[in-house]
Amino acid sequence: MAIVWTPNLSVGVTSIDDQHKVLFEKADKLFEAGKSGKSKEIIGQMLDFLDKYTKQHFHDEEVYMTSINYPGIVEQKTAHKNFIAELTKLKKEYAASGGNISLIINANQMVINWLTKHISVLDKKIGTYANTLK
Repeated sequence: MAIVWTPNLSVGVTSIDDQHKVLFEKADKLFEAGKSGKSKEIIGQMLDFLDKYTKQHFHDEEVYMTSINYPGIVEQKTAHKNFIAELTKLKKEYAASGGNISLIINANQMVINWLTKHISVLDKKIGTYANTLK
């Protein structure tokens, strides 16, 4: 299953959209590796990338939300904190199991859910609010 960023996932804030596109590209590489039976080899790299990149992305997003006095920032920070906790759990499972099929499926599902649901529900609200300020 390929996962691709599409314009309907645009938040309407270029810096956020650009970072989301990078996340989609990386996620798609993980799914492609899974199709070719190589996900076990790259999942560790993907988890490390996600750990670093999402923390930077969340920081950047939160700085932006603060700059526009976004009223939903507490909800966003909670969602970000929960994602990082899930990712930390997956990284620990990976370290213990070496990347078994269950972990790979869970990682894929977590990334799909985050990228599609979080962006289309919570992040889009940031863009909607930002547009009211123009």
